[in-house]
Amino acid sequence: MKWLGLALALVLASCSTRATRGPRPTRTDADHSIRVALIAPEPRVGASSDFVWLQADGRTVAARGRRNEQWRIERSAQGTQVRAIRDGAATPWQSTLLLRANGNGFATVNGKRYRGEIVVFVSRDSELLVLNRLSLEDYLQGVVPLEMGNRPRGDSAALQAQAVASRSYAYVRLNGRNDFDVRSSIVDQAYGGVDAEYDLASAAVDATRGLMLRYQGRVADALYSSTCGGSTAEAPEVWRTAGSAYLRRVSDRVGTTDRYYCDAAPRYRWTRTLSASQLNTALDEYLKAYASVPAPGPGNARHVAIVTRTPSGRVGVLEVETDRGTFPLRGNDIRYVMRAPGGEILNSTYFSVEPEYGRDGLLERLTFRGRGNGHGVGMCQWGAIGRARAGHSFRSILGTYYPGTSVGPIQ
Repeated sequence: MKWLGLALALVLASCSTRATRGPRPTRTDADHSIRVALIAPEPRVGASSDFVWLQADGRTVAARGRRNEQWRIERSAQGTQVRAIRDGAATPWQSTLLLRANGNGFATVNGKRYRGEIVVFVSRDSELLVLNRLSLEDYLQGVVPLEMGNRPRGDSAALQAQAVASRSYAYVRLNGRNDFDVRSSIVDQAYGGVDAEYDLASAAVDATRGLMLRYQGRVADALYSSTCGGSTAEAPEVWRTAGSAYLRRVSDRVGTTDRYYCDAAPRYRWTRTLSASQLNTALDEYLKAYASVPAPGPGNARHVAIVTRTPSGRVGVLEVETDRGTFPLRGNDIRYVMRAPGGEILNSTYFSVEPEYGRDGLLERLTFRGRGNGHGVGMCQWGAIGRARAGHSFRSILGTYYPGTSVGPIQ
């Protein structure tokens, strides 16, 4: 979770058992429908039961499919229409195709099962899109497990807090984009469909059904991240954006102790070391997206230093000096430049730097020593887990991380 560009990845232990529940009863309009853009390269689409391919009107049958068949999606030569193909059979070319499973079946995309229906079309940007369209409550069944991991029963309040935050985050984004509402990745919220579900997370969604985080009569944009590292941040500390009154800095300290509610997190403390060659490779590949870089490239790093810190203790400006210039990096941009080999972004901006130099005075390696994982704005997920274990209710958890808000249904 998650603002655009945030990176959220929880590494959580499992002691719960996954369970697959059948499709839920037909939803009413009050349940809302959400369009989730799936990550599906070379999509193979089918269902766990017999199914139909429908035209865009949702009523006219384009083709019928049998249980466990896999249909390939193809674009027309003009790139504006789609069709589904299997064993020489094909639907007519259409602007949009819908797959709807019969009975108690689930739709499948590249082997993963999904509630609701699958919608396939070419976007306004000429991209082949595969959407899972389903009720908001069913969507949350596949979000909460991935965002919080498989939690034990003692963490139920944290799962419930996550359900309310994820519901609010999704609701704010309904109909906000032309082609879809949210992506199925951590760019928005991680979503795994039916195969991600397990009983305790589903119970958390059911227990909070329809509840949203509210601020001054509107649904709040409930941003969150994995681990705050001791204090959450305000949005302007991380992004070039205005702040929100309910997204204020919140200490995660446990009373007057030296403990923090999120200190059980796998990345509460972390270290990353980049050799000079690794740092220069990262600068060459990623710096141009966040700074004005000369045509030959940024050159080789000579020095890296923290220039400013934000009120929560995060790095506000990191200055990178090379043999071709000096490049300031601000806020969350730092994480997307200082990548590890393989492309993993920096865990957070809550860090110190330790440059090491050779006898020739050139930078040999750079070590980051940091705390936390993610952008740090809004609810700290590991902090929520720690608070749940300390006996806090989901309402108390949400009230702590989103000051001034209340929890209730939309009016």
